Amino acid sequence: MLEHGCVTMAVFTGVQDAKPICPTQSPVWDSAQESVITRDIHRTFPAHDYFKDTGGDGQESLYKICKAYSVYDEDIGYCQGQSFLAAVLLLHMPEEQAFCVLVKIMYDYGLRDLYKNNFEDLHCKFYQLEKLMQEQLPDLYSHFSDLNLEAHMYASQWFLTLFTAKFPLCMVFHIIDLLLCEGLNIIFHVALALLKTSKEDLLQADFEGALKFFRVQLPKRYRAEENARRLMEQACNIKVPTKKLKKYEREYQTMRESQLQQEDPMDRYKRENRRLQEASMRLEQENDDLAHELVTSKIALRNDLDQAEDKADVLNKELLLTKQKLVETEDEKRKQEEETAQLKEIFRKQLEKAESEIKKTTAIIAEYKQICSQLSTRLEKQQTASKEELEVVKGKVMACKHCSEIFSKEGALKLPAISRETQGTERDDEKDALKKQLREMELELAQTKLQLVEAKCKIQELEHQRGTLMNEIQAAKNSWFSKTLNSIKTATSTQPPQQPPPSQPPKESST
Repeated sequence: MLEHGCVTMAVFTGVQDAKPICPTQSPVWDSAQESVITRDIHRTFPAHDYFKDTGGDGQESLYKICKAYSVYDEDIGYCQGQSFLAAVLLLHMPEEQAFCVLVKIMYDYGLRDLYKNNFEDLHCKFYQLEKLMQEQLPDLYSHFSDLNLEAHMYASQWFLTLFTAKFPLCMVFHIIDLLLCEGLNIIFHVALALLKTSKEDLLQADFEGALKFFRVQLPKRYRAEENARRLMEQACNIKVPTKKLKKYEREYQTMRESQLQQEDPMDRYKRENRRLQEASMRLEQENDDLAHELVTSKIALRNDLDQAEDKADVLNKELLLTKQKLVETEDEKRKQEEETAQLKEIFRKQLEKAESEIKKTTAIIAEYKQICSQLSTRLEKQQTASKEELEVVKGKVMACKHCSEIFSKEGALKLPAISRETQGTERDDEKDALKKQLREMELELAQTKLQLVEAKCKIQELEHQRGTLMNEIQAAKNSWFSKTLNSIKTATSTQPPQQPPPSQPPKESST
């Protein structure tokens, strides 16, 4: 219900003796309990973000609500612990609405009755709780009776602050929701549920141990939301009949009237004084515990803050180093990109040069093939012409009858020695000239082939170097890449040009 803000400013229309204006809007009004309110504001949820800052919005709104109610309800004024209930309301709604809901709970739900007539109605609640324990938890009731542990020693804050002073907020929110839905009797349900879940521990505790358990250990159990949810489910399942509560209330009133009639006024005052002293000592002890917890929390927060600051300093230093490394890496990357571009340009020029040499070599080879083809054609023509001339000469000789007889007697035609020598010399000279020209052309062809092979080897080497370089550029993400690349570049620039192997003269081919 708190989450939806079901109660609004309209609550004043149903409140007894409602004032015409909201006191939170009239800060000029004075309150007799202002010093007590100021002291309690700093003790209310000191670890919560909304209320931990002195002079913050949370403490300012809480102060105005507590002071406003002390002015609004002059009969009750401000009671210690009231600030916790107001703080819980402030966590769900603006301060005006929180004040209105506080008034609604105090008047219409009967919470202010617990503060009236010297807390007489509060003691009636304690009596009802003990009777319910005697009925539903007889063993625990007997144990408390043996220890002289009375309900007002551990349950006073349960009723006066609606469990808001000690228990975690995740549990308090459920209790306030049930209170707004079911009324003030829901406190008995929650109290019995707490006693049932803690019965085993309480049965083993002595008087001091039980009080310490109620003050320290019991609230810590319900810091987990799951534990709080199970407790509230158990509280809703507990049956607390209204008729029995009325019956116990009548019994208490009858008992009180009988005690008042029989008791000496001086004894009554002494007993009341003793009870008030015990309550004062208990409240002082609780205040000391709260102060100790506050100091401990502040020390822990201070230590956490120091650790966080130290960690922040370390992280800032690491961030600066990382930024510096990033700048250096970017500079190195830029240099590598420039060097890579230069190497690409060098390889591109070398590749263009190699392609030009290949084109020239291809043209030379084509020209050489054309020359060889022409020489072969020319040689074939000369051989054919020589054969034709020889046949013509032979035919003319054989046409002569005298020469024919000579050939038939002496055999084949024998030319004169001088003619043969002369003719042989001429042919030998022509052969030598052709062979010489052929050798020159073969030598030129061999040199051209050698240049072509060298060019191909060089192209392959350039392609290999280019592939290796590209792989190195791709993998060069570490700082040592620049040194390696510079060494490769230096080695490439200082490497002597490869000398072609000495060409061997081609073997002479017989023509």
